[in-house]
Amino acid sequence: MRYYLIVGEASGDLHASNLMKALQSEDGDAEFRFYGGDLMRSVGGTLVKHYKEMAYMGFVPVMMHLRTILRNMRVCKHDIMDWKPDVLILVDYPGFNLDIAKYVRSHSDIPIYYYISPKIWAWKEYRIKNIRRDVDELFSILPFEVEFYERHHYPIHYVGNPCVDAVEAFKASDEGAETDEAFRRAYGLSDQPIIAILAGSRRQEIKDNLRVMMKTAQRFNSHQFVIAGVPTIEEAYYRKYIPQEMDVKIVVNSTYRLLRHAEAALVTSGTATLETALFDVPQVVCYYTSCGRMVNWLRKLILKVKYISLVNLVVNREIVKELIGEQMNVDRLETELSQIVEGGANRSQMLADYAEMRERLGGSGASQRAARQIVAHLIG
Repeated sequence: MRYYLIVGEASGDLHASNLMKALQSEDGDAEFRFYGGDLMRSVGGTLVKHYKEMAYMGFVPVMMHLRTILRNMRVCKHDIMDWKPDVLILVDYPGFNLDIAKYVRSHSDIPIYYYISPKIWAWKEYRIKNIRRDVDELFSILPFEVEFYERHHYPIHYVGNPCVDAVEAFKASDEGAETDEAFRRAYGLSDQPIIAILAGSRRQEIKDNLRVMMKTAQRFNSHQFVIAGVPTIEEAYYRKYIPQEMDVKIVVNSTYRLLRHAEAALVTSGTATLETALFDVPQVVCYYTSCGRMVNWLRKLILKVKYISLVNLVVNREIVKELIGEQMNVDRLETELSQIVEGGANRSQMLADYAEMRERLGGSGASQRAARQIVAHLIG
């Protein structure tokens, strides 16, 4: 069968590539065409456009590149109709993908499946109307989404979380078996316990959070702080927010290696909070913004959920501390971090709560379960 996939960022590229591999094992005649990235291209098929050409975040960047975005949508719509796939599989990226779904639904009878639900449970809940109208099947990777969609009388399929697969695969790899001594030697680290810094994948997130994280680090002389750098951000950008007198190492494109050897972590909210928990690394979730009080007020007004970290959302209670807006300051961060390092009062309880989160996520095999269900629905 012919599968057309659309993703809009790096995490979607990762999860879609694993789904494609699983689809190949379920369907020996699978053909792929996609808007995606390098990982999807490595599986095989035709890359129509790389997600890096479409990744515009925030109001101003979107408005500045509106003509390009609209042109990408137009090309994508026509390409789908010309190729006539057996199914269109959308992966997250709702601003783009829901518009594509609307067009394809109104111009063809191509089945439309969604893998990794848009986070409409957090905000823009009204989008459920578009999903109900345009999407035939939705495959979820977060267990609490099932109840949300059931309330809207739209049944979905929970297939497990692919982060579980990714972390387990890493732990079973050569890098996952790397000794602590070898890791430290590879990056020139000292013998001090490591606190990992995951400051986000976007420049604005790094700018907002890293400076406060580094000021906090100066109060922990017994530990070394190591930054998980992302390959799309040059090291010099991180250095802008690190005091010159601090010897802070940056580990690029090796976040899992870093977490494997970390005692604790400071993490900007996102999938990284879930991955950190799966490595059993106690964490503080940090999300600083300017105008913090106003942001907290708007958050309570707009967001439909109590938490911003996936860890807390999965168990539906606060097991990792979330410092948001004006709460994300050096004093609070020092207090919370002190509670989760070795000997900290909250460390053991957080690790126990991680076990509950892992149980709720379910075991490995999310991509394979999703592929099996997709093929089963298609062949009827």
